[in-house]
Amino acid sequence: MRNQSVLAIGFFAAALFVAAPANAQQSGAAAAAPTKLSASAIQIGRPEPSQELVIPEDFRVATYENVISQIEKTKKFQTVYRIGDKRAADVKDLVTIKLIPAAYTAGSQKQREVTTVKGATSITFKVQFIDKTGNVLMEKQVEGKVRFYGENLNATYDFAKKVAKIVNESF
Repeated sequence: MRNQSVLAIGFFAAALFVAAPANAQQSGAAAAAPTKLSASAIQIGRPEPSQELVIPEDFRVATYENVISQIEKTKKFQTVYRIGDKRAADVKDLVTIKLIPAAYTAGSQKQREVTTVKGATSITFKVQFIDKTGNVLMEKQVEGKVRFYGENLNATYDFAKKVAKIVNESF
């Protein structure tokens, strides 16, 4: 009886060993082929004030300016337009980034520098990439933080770097 159990376990292990590489190749191929988005130009929308969530104006302006700067650095687009730029209307494959406030935690630079545990500042937006017809091509929740040293507005810079990373991976 014991020999039969050992034999059955051996056959089972062999079957798994033979089947595993084929499955791994199939799932690896599917995961390795994400669809890349394409656009020659992008337009950045300003974060709109939210009724439910109060984000200070300086954070919204800094977020907007930092996102523009970081996306320009990616060099993925021929032109980066600001919202309201009339020249963007003529671009056929324009993609627009919409920043929708999701969360904001006001921190304290002083607390961070004294305790390094308390006082973190974070800002979170739902980031939508929208085509010219209004279809949402991609949507991600992105958070920017400053935890230890630095000014509170550094959270907007951290956020912008993460948005630029998404652009680099997706376009």
